[in-house]
Order: sequence, then C-alpha cells, then structure tokens
Amino acid sequence: MLLDQQYLFAPGPTPVPDRVKNAMNQPMIAHRGQEFPKLLEDVSTRLMPVFGTKNPVTVLASSGTAALETAAVNVIEEGDEVVVIVAGAFGDRFASICETFGANVHRLEVEWGKACQPEQLEEFLKGLQKDVKAVIATYCETSTAVLQPIKELGEVVKRVTNALFIVDGVSCIGAVPVNMKDWDIDILVSGSQKALMLPPGLAFVAVNDHAKQVIKNCRTKRFYLDLNRYMASYDNERSTPFTPAVSLIYGAQEVCNMFDEEGFENVISRHRLMRDMTREGLKAIEVPLLTSDNDASPTVTAVRTISEPAKQMKKLLKDKFAITVGGGQKKLKGEIFRIGHMGYCTPFDVLKVLSSIEMIVKFSEGKDVLGIAVKRAQEVWSENV
Repeated sequence: MLLDQQYLFAPGPTPVPDRVKNAMNQPMIAHRGQEFPKLLEDVSTRLMPVFGTKNPVTVLASSGTAALETAAVNVIEEGDEVVVIVAGAFGDRFASICETFGANVHRLEVEWGKACQPEQLEEFLKGLQKDVKAVIATYCETSTAVLQPIKELGEVVKRVTNALFIVDGVSCIGAVPVNMKDWDIDILVSGSQKALMLPPGLAFVAVNDHAKQVIKNCRTKRFYLDLNRYMASYDNERSTPFTPAVSLIYGAQEVCNMFDEEGFENVISRHRLMRDMTREGLKAIEVPLLTSDNDASPTVTAVRTISEPAKQMKKLLKDKFAITVGGGQKKLKGEIFRIGHMGYCTPFDVLKVLSSIEMIVKFSEGKDVLGIAVKRAQEVWSENV
C-alpha cells in the first residue's frame, strides 16, 4: 500500500476535486472590492436550481450545524411549539438546537433506520392539538443512511398546520432533486463538505418569501446568524455582513461549473446508480444493510455489523486498503458502518470499495466471495449505461 494514497468514503467530509482546489487557490481578493459582489451573485444564483428555490441562496462562513442553528434562531422564539422528526442523530441535534432557544419541542420519534411515513406525521400533528410554529425534518439522515419522503411530508405539514416546514439537507443537497415551492418547503439548509464537493466551512440557506417575512418579524436575539443582515447585505450590495470565506466561494463557483457540465439531472442519476450498485453488491455477498431499498439514501449506505469480524470492517478497510468509511453514531455506534458515495465519486469508486469488502469477508470469515459483489455492481451499472 502506498502511504500517500488515501481513499475517502466517509459520509462527509468528502473528496474535493483538483479543479475545485485550483479554483480556491486563486489570488485573494478584497471582499469589499469590486470583484467579490460578482462572485457572490454568481454563486448565489447558480445554486438556486440545486436548492430548488426561486430566491438567491444565502452563503455563510460556518458549518452545517450552524446552518441548522440559523434556520432555528431566525424563526423560532421562546415558547414556540415546534415538531422535530427524530429518526437519527441529526434529527436529535436539530431538536436540541430548538430546545436551546426555548422552544417547546415535540419529538416525533421514528425507528432509526426507517423513514417517517406521511401518515405518521399527520397522526402526530393532529394529536398535538397545538398551534405549531415549525415542523423540522432531515432530508437525508446521515447517521442511518435514510432518505425521508420530504415532498409527502411537506404536503402533510401544509394541509394539517400553518407551520413553517424546515428541512435539513446537509448530507444530500447537490445529489438529490428538490423543489421548495412544489414540496412546501419554507427553509432549506445545507453545508459545503458533502455532495457539494467542497471542504468544510460554508453553510447555505434557502428561504421562500413567506419565511423571509417570519424572519423579519422574529424577536429572538441573534447577531452573526441573523439572516436579515445577510439578505439586506446581498440585496443592497451583493455582499455579506461579515467576512466571507472568499476562497471557498471561489470553490463553490467551480462546483457550479461542474454541475453545469455534467447536467444536474445526470448528477442525480449518478448518485442513484452508486446507491444501487453499492446495495446490490453488498446483498450479493450477504452483507446486511440497515435500511430498506425504499428508504435508502443515494449519498450514503449503512451496513450492519452483526458478526464479530464485521465489527472490525471499518478498521480493516483503513488498515489494509487505506479506505476511510464512517462509523455508527449514538445508539448505532459499533452496530453499523457507513459508506459515503456522494459528490466527487463515480461508479468506479464503488467497485473499489466493494472489492475491498470482498477481500475482508474472505479472509476474516472464510467465505469465497471474491468477484461476486463487484460483478453484481457491474451488472447494475451496465443496465444503466
């Protein structure tokens, strides 16, 4: 193994394309000069179809978690009734953020590894008999590799309540379809280090006109994360109220170029293909998966580690093949590992991971599985060529 070759298949951060790195290495510019407004406007508007929004996307120098907090602090006031769908670690995190700001949080607990069904949400909302300010869902629950049916959940929210529908899209935006208007989403947030192929450090917030008005009237105290400041700065000067991460925004511009060249529909199709190749390959060698096919995310796959050798899979992938995957979180720690296949990732990369898993299964469990997972994945790929 060459020590300088490392393969990143974690569910974030994800690999950064060389051309994006080169874009970020451009000479620094003054963020209050003439060049930056053009850069920010280009990125904010070209991200609109990726977020399925009619308004420019707000860009913050912060993490994905800051994006969640931004969504909460700009619309939720102390004492507000808030519903959070908790189907994993990141739904739990969003609930904790809302509780920190004094909301009365009602957690709709969903079994980890399964998606929330629209009828579950409808029954829960009707049972509350409260005036709910916001309903929050996680589009891709990274900790379980589940993709929530956001369109159907949004329909329920708007039919049953007058609440805002807030969606965490950190680990899937840039790899999945989304339409804020048709899906009844008021606020959609994401981060840079997942399917958007950038290093950590940028947060993205998309809001509709209704949410803008709620944000304007919200009395919760905030400073750096005050979206009113960002939207006013963008509208008036095509700028940001605080120092932006200029190099990362240059990188985001290059990501937009890559999306345009591939075609965003093709980007979405590529992620679905990688999901299907990964899942079908693992099924072929009887490696158990956490989620059903219907609930499976196109950006990450969760693998059960039932046997003792399987519990060592994450470490063996790193030690033997320089492949980094993610482990389980909270109640799933030690019970699963997670393969990220998002952003700068191709079907060829999936074959690399599957080949390594075949070898580990053979040598640790004595099963003659060499070539089986790879062959099945190739068959799935060939069906989509």
